Amino acid sequence: MDFQVILYICVEFRFRMTDEDKKLLNTFEGKLRHLMYLYEEERKKNLALRELLTQKEAELVRVENSRKELEASYTDLKAARIISINDQELRDTKQRLSRLVREVDKCIALLKNE
Repeated sequence: MDFQVILYICVEFRFRMTDEDKKLLNTFEGKLRHLMYLYEEERKKNLALRELLTQKEAELVRVENSRKELEASYTDLKAARIISINDQELRDTKQRLSRLVREVDKCIALLKNE
């Protein structure tokens, strides 16, 4: 159907309506407009919530990356501490070996003097 024909039918229908039909149509139009308003409000809320969700997901990714970096740093610090403990043990061992070598040298010197 052509748009003009549809418009003509609507206009003719409206003129043939009783006052009660017109009231019902006005009530229906009012309720439909209210429903459209409520829909638009919910659509806006939905968009805001989607934006908030996107922000929270990005924040979650940042926090997860930060956690991974901190975990790697912690692992590195533990390894460094183990190495430093081993370095201390190495120094202690070298000092003990040096004392033993000096004692052996003294014993050899005493044996030569006899």
